[in-house]
Amino acid sequence: MLSKNKILIFVEFPQTLPAETADDLNNTKNARMDIVFFNRVPKTGSQALMQLVKELTPINKIQTARDKAQKYETVIMGPLHQINVAEEVAEQKEPTFYSKHVAYINFTRYELPKPIYINLVRDPIERIISWYNYVRAPWYYKQLQSIFKDVKIPEKEWMELDFDTCVRQKNKLCVFEQGVINDGSSDHRRQTLFFCGHNRAECLPFNSRDVLQKAKTIVEEEYAVVGTWEEPNITLSVLEHYVPMFFKGITEVYYNKKEKFDKVNKNSLKKPVSDEVREMLRRNLTNEIEFYEFCKQRLHKQYKALRLN
Repeated sequence: MLSKNKILIFVEFPQTLPAETADDLNNTKNARMDIVFFNRVPKTGSQALMQLVKELTPINKIQTARDKAQKYETVIMGPLHQINVAEEVAEQKEPTFYSKHVAYINFTRYELPKPIYINLVRDPIERIISWYNYVRAPWYYKQLQSIFKDVKIPEKEWMELDFDTCVRQKNKLCVFEQGVINDGSSDHRRQTLFFCGHNRAECLPFNSRDVLQKAKTIVEEEYAVVGTWEEPNITLSVLEHYVPMFFKGITEVYYNKKEKFDKVNKNSLKKPVSDEVREMLRRNLTNEIEFYEFCKQRLHKQYKALRLN
């Protein structure tokens, strides 16, 4: 029973929250230098994007740079190595598009201006299969040997082991154990690693819920765009409108030479993978899949904001 002295106040709330604008969803404005840092995830279409950007250099009056070719990519680094990379990026002449296979680096932690972060993601299952076949392609080793003369081609048995057999036989190369840290493939099985950072204890546990949440937060707070080559039209449109200094005209350039860019780094020797093995992977990659879907959802939200505007 209400007291006579009490007054009921009814407040009307809108049925839906106001739609986020493109400006709300754009972290480009938070950058403190006109340098794009593309800490590219392997086997996501990054080579195609880099070639597209090269086509744009005379149009948008930008330049491109990347780290030197390495026999082995160092994705997780100690503080000193991170500082060296961050300083190399920050010393580039603006505006520069810089690319490197490396986990997210927090530039402000080292008192350096923040770049414009971008990246690409891919369905985790397709990415793992793609990487597995990529490092078994003979031409991959010929490319390496053209730069590093001492690179040796692995044994025939390793080169010819197909992914289906590898998973079914529980070969150590194809066991996706939950929470494991030292499995020797940290930079190829874990897409979240490239967004989590360099803390090994925090970012290496495979398919970890904590890693997932940290990677989501960094994407939301730091990245201008995280696209996917599986949806090129949406990805290129968002890049073009959210980071126009670098990507203005990229959609037109892509569709004018679509066949050329779609062939970049394609592996014609890929063997089919059974639905059963894909389902086994799906059960072991739940958080990696959720991160991929999160990035796609954010990308779609950015695209929708453009259409609403």
